[in-house]
Amino acid sequence: MMVLNLILAVIFLFVLIKSADYCIKYSSRLAKLLQFPEFIVSFFIIAVISVLPEATISIISAFNGEPELGLGTLLGSNVVDLTLVFGIVALFSSKGIKVKSKILRNNLFYLILLLFPLILGIDGKFSRVDGLILILIGISFFVKIYMERKRFKKKFNNSPKGSLLKNIIWLILSLGILLVSAMFTVKYATDFAYNVNIPTVLIGVTVLALGTCLPELVFSIKAVKKNRYELALGDILGTVITDATIILGIVALISPFQYNPINIYVTGGAMVLAGICATLFMKTDKSLNKIEGLLLILFYILFVFTEFFINNFLVR
Repeated sequence: MMVLNLILAVIFLFVLIKSADYCIKYSSRLAKLLQFPEFIVSFFIIAVISVLPEATISIISAFNGEPELGLGTLLGSNVVDLTLVFGIVALFSSKGIKVKSKILRNNLFYLILLLFPLILGIDGKFSRVDGLILILIGISFFVKIYMERKRFKKKFNNSPKGSLLKNIIWLILSLGILLVSAMFTVKYATDFAYNVNIPTVLIGVTVLALGTCLPELVFSIKAVKKNRYELALGDILGTVITDATIILGIVALISPFQYNPINIYVTGGAMVLAGICATLFMKTDKSLNKIEGLLLILFYILFVFTEFFINNFLVR
């Protein structure tokens, strides 16, 4: 039964990832039809779609009475995005990820937003009030980006495929498959965690966090291959902020929960530290080069070892 739960969890996680990929595909086509700027598209459209795998897993976990699984998946996926995803994308780019000054201007704002989950959750619980605060903070982020939309004027050059109605229908269908596959991913991942007697939060920060970050990884690699650096950065940064504020806030609103504070110290602290490292690297020559990408990947490996040590020896 243990092996079956693991196999089913992996299968549904794969379906979840593929459906998210199709969501990105059709939402991107819709954005092209509406003639939105690239960076705004990546923040408002693609980042929101990219966040759906971990969002659906986290929200369903909250409804199922397993909010710690959602906490681990959300914060863990942010660490993955800021380290492993950034690192791999930098390695795939020809001369690193180019960062424009208009993006760098907001870096301090991004880091401040990442501090809020750590500050609000430092007492070992997330209340509905905490959840509401996080949602309002996340909304303020998107309002700020929208107000600055005139600074990001680059449009998509190629013509979109298909009609508006056709792309909307395919997007809705993809979202439906994503939701169903997320429900089963949570079920079998939780069952597997109980089978092997390990904390569900550990499943969240490793297996599920890695899996749910694949859509933005694939999308960002494709973007830098075409020298569309604004798309790659907007996707990753938008996903990270949405996870850390709005989605975590929704989970807390649905099901306020308590946990061992050491989990927020380690995972939340790693998320903020990863954000600081990525920001500092971006400021050097206004790019994220291959060496810096390797350092971010090593950061992620250290984070995984720390999580296993903490959850297997200290939390218990």
